[in-house]
Amino acid sequence: MRNFILSLSIICIFIACKSEKPTPETTDSGETENTDTLRYDQEVHLKNVKQLTFGGDNAEAYWSFDDSKIVFQAKNKEWGAPCDQIYVSEVGVEMRDVPQLVSTGKGRTTCSYFLPGDSTIIYASTHEGGDACPPEPSRAEGYVWPVYATFDIYTADLEGNLLQKMTDYEGYDAEATVSPKGDKIVFTSMRSGDLELWTMDIDGSNKKQVTDQLGYDGGAFFSPDGKKLIFRSSRPSTDADKKKYKDLLAKGLVMPSDMELYVCNVDGSELTKITDLGQANWAPFFHPSGEKVIFSTNHASPQGGRPTFNLYMINLDGTGLEKITHDSVFDAFPMFSNDGKKLIFSSNRNNGGTRETNLFVADWVE
Repeated sequence: MRNFILSLSIICIFIACKSEKPTPETTDSGETENTDTLRYDQEVHLKNVKQLTFGGDNAEAYWSFDDSKIVFQAKNKEWGAPCDQIYVSEVGVEMRDVPQLVSTGKGRTTCSYFLPGDSTIIYASTHEGGDACPPEPSRAEGYVWPVYATFDIYTADLEGNLLQKMTDYEGYDAEATVSPKGDKIVFTSMRSGDLELWTMDIDGSNKKQVTDQLGYDGGAFFSPDGKKLIFRSSRPSTDADKKKYKDLLAKGLVMPSDMELYVCNVDGSELTKITDLGQANWAPFFHPSGEKVIFSTNHASPQGGRPTFNLYMINLDGTGLEKITHDSVFDAFPMFSNDGKKLIFSSNRNNGGTRETNLFVADWVE
């Protein structure tokens, strides 16, 4: 639930889902170049933007340790995936055909990540709870994300063979990511009675609770040195908000419309709130320097108006907020390659006015 492609579809229900095409660059002579046409002029940190997928809902693409592959989740009926499944592809390959499926093709999946060695992945799946896609929440509750109790975390090889069940708790376990050091995994779990961050060793042992305050803590990633975690959180403060959060959670739901970013040490100490922007701030990932965070936010959208999500970057002390993308609809799920030279993200740009969310990769320019 670092994301659920479902959330992208719901976002598109509330907005026009039509992204204006980026403007081609202009040369010194005033002539228009037909290069880098997927980049908006203001996106000075991006170069050579390339579209990788061409239909459906595609998100959460994460690099292998050697930066040669990506693993991602997609909902695409043409691929035989009526709800999110996990796929692997070589970096930079345009996926006009169905890429390698590495989940079971049953149930719903989320949040995949490479394990050290790049020959295995970790991901969450509901397939033991049934072959069919689990039901989506009613819109009567507003804009909510489901917290499926049948999600557990598994490992698989790149041919899709299940290797190990990493969690076996009768409740939500998902959103696993791996330390760049290759020694630990962080994930979100309901095992304490609330949606908290937990860590475990790379073999699934030594599970430890990291956070312990009321609210949804999720979408966590390690810093480049493996010492810190960045994550998104909804922390209800008033009695009314606490009751609303608990009531929704009892129904297996969370409302992600009010989230801020927090950073802490891997053991949960030195917890610090680094954004106070309002609305939804999520999908954070560390800049290669370890001193900044890139994330998605709609904080600049008018309250009650059309939500526009763009990528921003901010220092760990909460200063230096900088807008990175300038889309008119939706950019999210940014992740730097391990060498820091590229950024992969999901976007509604260039979707021809449809509700499709595709993967894009770009060279990163400091």
